[in-house]
Amino acid sequence: MPLTADRAKPAVPFGGTYRLIDFVMSNLVNSNMRKIAVLTQYKSHSLDRHISLTWRMSTLLNQYVTSVPAQQRTGKQWFQGSADAIYQSMNLISDEDPDYVVVFGADNIYRMDVEQMLDAHIASGLSATVAGIRVPRSQGDQFGIIDASPSGKISRFLEKPSNPPGLADSPDECYASMGNYIFTTKAFVDLLIQDASDNNSRHDMGGNIIPAFVTGADAGVYDFTLNDMPGATDKDLNYWRDVGTIDAYHEAHMDLVSINPEFNLYNRKWPIWTNQAQSPGAKFVLRGTAEDSIVSAGCIISGGDVDRSVLSPDCMIHKWSRVEESVLFTGCQIGEGAVIRRAILDKNVRVAPRVEVGVNHDHDAQRGFFVSPEGITVVPKNTVVSDS
Repeated sequence: MPLTADRAKPAVPFGGTYRLIDFVMSNLVNSNMRKIAVLTQYKSHSLDRHISLTWRMSTLLNQYVTSVPAQQRTGKQWFQGSADAIYQSMNLISDEDPDYVVVFGADNIYRMDVEQMLDAHIASGLSATVAGIRVPRSQGDQFGIIDASPSGKISRFLEKPSNPPGLADSPDECYASMGNYIFTTKAFVDLLIQDASDNNSRHDMGGNIIPAFVTGADAGVYDFTLNDMPGATDKDLNYWRDVGTIDAYHEAHMDLVSINPEFNLYNRKWPIWTNQAQSPGAKFVLRGTAEDSIVSAGCIISGGDVDRSVLSPDCMIHKWSRVEESVLFTGCQIGEGAVIRRAILDKNVRVAPRVEVGVNHDHDAQRGFFVSPEGITVVPKNTVVSDS
């Protein structure tokens, strides 16, 4: 929030031209996994629209991406949790009758060859595999933590522990769950049915299903650092970000814009796919500048200055204005002499001439704008910002 006030989180724009869901979708498609169901519920219109316009596979080759809304197939309740969402959509699994089911979240920034994780799952002989990323133990209380033996079998699954267990080969690190899972189908279906009948369950994948597999000594961890990513640089190898807060979301954008970015969008061996804007190339006039920034198609920098920022398509930056360490969504207009600093402007925001956003946080809050703990100001879509 507040970027999710009017859209599902996976539909939130990222990196100028993408939606958050494009990253997991690209990972699956690049990994030759092309029978994909996207389970949706919360304010899903923009997400459904993006899926239908962007992610179209070859039906001739029996490939598809389908958006599946909550349908109340098993009763009069909507999805009660991530596990219940799959249980209520069990027909998708039974119709395809696959050997394995891949269940990935749709709101993280990373690259992964999922086929390598599937190979590791099959080789383990276990029924469940959880993708784990190494994080410092000092940060372990922020994640679901995997305690695994050197062989990779999970012995405990801990929710944000104060004293997380270290790794055998790196005691100062621990495994955090990435929220990505692969299951052998029969065992997965059996456990989903069992969980659905438990009135005390939260019907959550990480909170109930994975711990049940762990209790049965039937779950393993896949070390994300072992994933061999084509085209990765030394700097962005094994990059993964959970953009669950405004501050994390803003920081992930700043990871994109340096000369040697923390996350390289320009890896042509593992592209991130999306439906690109049908607009002319970005234009710079009246000595307008952009430094360490991403400027999307259709933008016009007309005498203004852009620094360490990400501009989505069709933004207009007028003369004498400055945009610093900010993220502008599609269609934003910045008036003459305006200053935008460490801010996120949702779609079609118009900032009047000589108005400041992100400079005085008290003033931003008085205008009703969200200000994050790290001082990132968020302006809602279609807002006209003026001091009058």
